[in-house]
Amino acid sequence: MTHPAAPSTAAASHPMFRLDNEQLAFRFTATLSDRYGAQVERLPDPERLDDWLAANDVVVGSEHATPADLGLARRLREAVHRIGTAIARDEPTAETDRTVLNRLLCDEHLCPELTETGLHWRPVTGHHVRGALSRIAHDAVTLLGGPRRGQVKTCQNSDCQGLYVDTSQGQNRRWCSMNICGNRAKKARFRSPRTMDGTN
Repeated sequence: MTHPAAPSTAAASHPMFRLDNEQLAFRFTATLSDRYGAQVERLPDPERLDDWLAANDVVVGSEHATPADLGLARRLREAVHRIGTAIARDEPTAETDRTVLNRLLCDEHLCPELTETGLHWRPVTGHHVRGALSRIAHDAVTLLGGPRRGQVKTCQNSDCQGLYVDTSQGQNRRWCSMNICGNRAKKARFRSPRTMDGTN
């Protein structure tokens, strides 16, 4: 469950985050949306990375993101997307992409703590933002290397091709989000010429 946090002062001038994906790691890949169409970058600066981590309850300390953290976050995002896409297409994954995830898991250890309000994660190394990114990497590795690996799919919207886990009973889900890409498809069908009965 996610809890929106107070946005940065720059938030109003940037596109809203897409928080509709059930999987944390795939929700993170959606910070670059419509990557095969008119791309929308939702992490243009370190402040927006802070905002995304807060909006998704991934903050592990009080440290703010730096430009270096933003660069690492984008590398993680693209590695997760490429690996997930390859798995969805039953293709080999690239070692360089796997290394991005594995290094984050090895280098940035987190300790779970039980607090008054619930579970809290404390980075052993003290690097709060890198620790937060390692939580995303852990979510990705657990999914992409686990029993739900075969349920990973890509959105059939050709501009989007976002990742999601198909938990439908018939394994016939087509869109990363019915409210967004599903509705786009419905509108496109509605606007297209009706040729079945010979009418326009």
